[in-house]
Amino acid sequence: MQERTSAGAAITPAQPSIWRTEVADTVRLSWPMALTQLGQIAMMTSDLALLGRLGEHVVAAVALAHTLLFAAFVIGMGVVSAVAPLAAQAFGARQPRMVRRSLRVGLWAATLLGLPLGFGQIYGKDMLVALGQSPEAALLASDYLYGLAWCLVPAWWFIAIRGFMGAVNRPEPALWITVAAIPANLLLAYALIYGAFAAAGAVRRWARDQFREYRHVRGRGLDRLCFAAVQEILDPRALLARDWALLGRLFWVGAPISGSFLLEYGLFAAAALAMGWLGTVELAAHQIALQIASIMFMVPFGISMAATVRVGHAAGRIDSAGTRRAGFAALVLAAAFMATMTVLVGISREQIPALFLGDAANDAGATAALAATLLLVGASFFIADGVQTVAAGALRGLNDTRVPLLFAAICFWAIGFSACYMLGFTLGWGAIGIWIGLSLSAMLYAVLLVWRFHRLTKRGYLPVLGTA
Repeated sequence: MQERTSAGAAITPAQPSIWRTEVADTVRLSWPMALTQLGQIAMMTSDLALLGRLGEHVVAAVALAHTLLFAAFVIGMGVVSAVAPLAAQAFGARQPRMVRRSLRVGLWAATLLGLPLGFGQIYGKDMLVALGQSPEAALLASDYLYGLAWCLVPAWWFIAIRGFMGAVNRPEPALWITVAAIPANLLLAYALIYGAFAAAGAVRRWARDQFREYRHVRGRGLDRLCFAAVQEILDPRALLARDWALLGRLFWVGAPISGSFLLEYGLFAAAALAMGWLGTVELAAHQIALQIASIMFMVPFGISMAATVRVGHAAGRIDSAGTRRAGFAALVLAAAFMATMTVLVGISREQIPALFLGDAANDAGATAALAATLLLVGASFFIADGVQTVAAGALRGLNDTRVPLLFAAICFWAIGFSACYMLGFTLGWGAIGIWIGLSLSAMLYAVLLVWRFHRLTKRGYLPVLGTA
């Protein structure tokens, strides 16, 4: 493993005021990121709520469709997520040219991966049938996939640009774009699902003057970041001339992130398929409970992105003590938030399923009751899931992605999948047993990642930076 050590690698106790400053800086950076994630999940949740009123069979089909789509999505998501640590380290090292190049190779990677993976979604029905799902549910899920297959490339572009914006301490534009998209998505989804009315519109967002140092399009007025992204994609000379090495480095850091995401999501995909084997009630209840978990997860996921940036900034300026403070400050924030939300979900677990089932709740009493039970069983899972994503984000700020990949393989499959199958099927605990298995895997993964970050930062580890 390549590493640097700062001149003062030994970690000395920090004053309380330094920790307070670190927590405050992390909060300032993470709240727009967390709200952006919540905005994106709000669109997915509103879609699910609208679809749920068509019946639990539709909710089950959507769960199957998301299983395939997100299996493809996380492959590119991990790779383009590497833009954030690379750009953050360059920003901390005062290398604006490397910041620009990190964004460019991220956009290229998104395009190269997105085209074949998006095309593969049209075979969703055949894949689901091969995985043991009913032809009726697979057919309905495939209709949903036809509408979403095109989204991978622009979604990954957004992640790459958002990672760049966060790396230069300007995460707000991604939030404003998302805020504008929420009502547009709701109106269009309602119109297309129910055919009640037609709506159309467009959303534009110009980058602010703070991005001037990193711009690629020069001219009067504000920098046009969206046009800059298109220019980067359409100008292969820059990549061919000097950026093959950086593209390789992006994949070197990002491919293990994709692998970890895929192993984690693969376990949840397997859980969804297993729920499908148990029945429609179990699958629909699982989707409702998992959607709540996803909503809660978005805040620590936003904090994890801030942790990547803060740790990367400290690594770029060769501040080993700063990397440790940044990571543990983010961990404390995430744990406190998830503990609070877990209590609130536990209190309101009986009312939550009705939000998704609407008038159909009266005819889906078994689904609502099972969803409430799963929300209670998932209490330990919620907290562990928040901690593990922040610990993983902090490690990404150090470019440490391969050991977490090994941890993911052990926790999610050697232990998690085995526990899910044994408790759910061998012991006959059904959906509850599967959720207990998910909780065990998340808790072990969180413990190992926190231990890894503690071990690296205690000895003053710093990643080797690229050259501008």
